[in-house]
Amino acid sequence: MLMRTDPFRELDRFTQQVFGTAGRPAAMPMDAYRQGDSFYIHLDLPGVDADSISLTVEQNVLTVRADRAPVKADGAELIVAERPYGTFTRQVFLGETLDADKIAADYAAGVLTLTIPVREAAKPRSIQITSSDGKQAVTA
Repeated sequence: MLMRTDPFRELDRFTQQVFGTAGRPAAMPMDAYRQGDSFYIHLDLPGVDADSISLTVEQNVLTVRADRAPVKADGAELIVAERPYGTFTRQVFLGETLDADKIAADYAAGVLTLTIPVREAAKPRSIQITSSDGKQAVTA
């Protein structure tokens, strides 16, 4: 239902180690799982202003973008700068069984939570079996 691997993730990590945040925009860590009739995606975006987060869906691709500006105090001398800043982006490939028109998003405590319902047509359902020899119907 969701793409579990990003073929460029290891390349991103290597690029970030060698060149800092240069190259592709930084990826955001993600957890995804299904519970009942919904998929949940949790994306870590610590220190990101909620107004800088954008979600778009095109075809079956969900794109999450967020910006984090560096924290600089006027007249301060920067001693250590390990926290990444800039544009963060993540694409998630949605399966045909998910209802992309009904995605809900909530941002709290630096975590963006997306709730994506399963389409009605994709939910498990019972099928009634009839007997052609005149006996009673059986439900499977």
